[in-house]
Amino acid sequence: MEVEKLKVRLPSGKEVGLIEALSFCYDISDTDFLVLKTLINAGEKTEDELASLLKLSKASINRSVNKLISVGFVERVKDQNSKGGRPRYIYKPLDPTVITQKIAKDFDYCAKLFGSIVPSELLK
Repeated sequence: MEVEKLKVRLPSGKEVGLIEALSFCYDISDTDFLVLKTLINAGEKTEDELASLLKLSKASINRSVNKLISVGFVERVKDQNSKGGRPRYIYKPLDPTVITQKIAKDFDYCAKLFGSIVPSELLK
């Protein structure tokens, strides 16, 4: 499933897409990115709604939303209309501007980390 089209050319000449960069920084998969884009564009959804909309298993959706929650792109909110039994949750994306700012800040942080270890590794 091809989710992205835009690539950036690195100094090495290699072309890298956003999902590859997100995978490196956050361990995000194509499916995780698809779930995130769906939540941003279609609004908050339950796991069942996402599974139906994306034609994916609930297990895949569950893995993706848990990953997106762990990296801080999505929030899980208990469905107030859920009655008895197992609680049902709604998944809400953070504002796209907030997500974009977080990614930029985290990429900058990673660049600084790598920049700080390069001199010591080159001089060994």
